[in-house]
Amino acid sequence: MHRSLLITVAALTALTGRIEAQGKKSAEPAFQGRPLSSWVADLKARAPYTRNAAAYAIGGMGASAKAAVPALIAVLEDSTEVPAVRFPVCVALREIGPDAKAAVPVLTQTLDDRNDEVAAMARKAIKSITGVDPRPPEN
Repeated sequence: MHRSLLITVAALTALTGRIEAQGKKSAEPAFQGRPLSSWVADLKARAPYTRNAAAYAIGGMGASAKAAVPALIAVLEDSTEVPAVRFPVCVALREIGPDAKAAVPVLTQTLDDRNDEVAAMARKAIKSITGVDPRPPEN
């Protein structure tokens, strides 16, 4: 009798764990224990280092960070933003992929960025999002 009770309890515990895990799948994505919304808030921090780290963290979440696209677009639209932040923002948009389609217009403008590395990453981001090279090599 004890054995069957233990087996039943173990089975219920395992089932509960699976249900909780499924519930967490729909939760806000996180990186290094911090939720996406926290990283998005850091995109507005005063220190460029903090904004840089936030953009890389968002990129590390991949497609699950699609809710961050409007905030990433806002960073690229800020003409005073430094390359050390614009570059990882382009990386994040590249990693989000097709769900970052709303960023294509600002990324297209970023192709002419004064920083060659930022411009090159904007090109890679557009290719990742659309599947098309915005500036294919000339033959």
